[in-house]
Amino acid sequence: MEKSNFVDQIRVFCKSGHGGAGSKHFMRTKYNALAGPDGGDGGRGGHIILRGNKNTWTLLSLRYYKNVLAEDGEAGSGNNSSGRFGKDIYIDVPLGTIARDEVTGSIEGEILEDGQEIIWLKGGRGGLGNARFATPTNQAPEHAQPGEDGVEGWKVLELKVLADVGLVGFPNAGKSTLLSVMTAATPKIADYAFTTLTPQLGMVEYRDGKSFCIADLPGIIEGAAEGKGLGHRFLRHIERNVALLFMIPADSPDHRKEFEILRNELEQYNPELLDKRFVIAISKSDLLDEELIVEIRKELPADIPNIFISSATHKGIQALKDLLWSIMNEDDKK
Repeated sequence: MEKSNFVDQIRVFCKSGHGGAGSKHFMRTKYNALAGPDGGDGGRGGHIILRGNKNTWTLLSLRYYKNVLAEDGEAGSGNNSSGRFGKDIYIDVPLGTIARDEVTGSIEGEILEDGQEIIWLKGGRGGLGNARFATPTNQAPEHAQPGEDGVEGWKVLELKVLADVGLVGFPNAGKSTLLSVMTAATPKIADYAFTTLTPQLGMVEYRDGKSFCIADLPGIIEGAAEGKGLGHRFLRHIERNVALLFMIPADSPDHRKEFEILRNELEQYNPELLDKRFVIAISKSDLLDEELIVEIRKELPADIPNIFISSATHKGIQALKDLLWSIMNEDDKK
């Protein structure tokens, strides 16, 4: 099987630089053999820094870069010369990346904006030279500080796709086809389960030059919250969507039950997902007459907006864009 170029989670070993040692040095001149301490400070060890890059969409580059080792700081020297700082390492990551410690699982950083920088692992501080310890009562200090150690450990980078709207549905619900119709994206489309194995993003052109981002996510199946199918890999990507568009095909045997299964999987994975704005779209509705549309609408939850669409005939596509835009901007109207 072809190896996917979309990598949304990676494990790396990171080690920031050690600080350089301070210098224990005494100045000696032609006319003064004991001119006093002049040991310089050690340089700081290199940081490991995460940097947001809007042109990066995957963590693929880190697949072959499993050891991230920053440079140590240089030791100080005589004549009050400080050591050079260790070179910082910058890791460019996609927007939506979360950095975690593998052992504790705690979040150590989150990149949400282009150009945003987070010092992930700080380099060790350089030690002070003996010139720093000179006092009126101790004019020739015999000690200097060693540099501080850097930080090391196994870390995890995890990508959660940033999109305004996430498409939620069982495999073959028509999500990829809808994305191809609403945007310029070209997702793989075929009549078998899990055609979409990785998130596909597309920009929807709206009215008056406005636009929003929509993501076709891998199809959910019953038991996804326990990791079945693509499981957590799918569910992770919907956490940042403003609105969730539930795609249910017109030929589904039970539209209400299908929606409840999808909703239940989200709740089991993260109950906070139920606070998002929901929309139900009945796809392939070109197969339905008006009488069937009325009957299906009666099955659907009354408190959730619904719309009948067809990607094949473009039925309801503009109305769907209007509905999504309205829901995403509800707060602005209050």
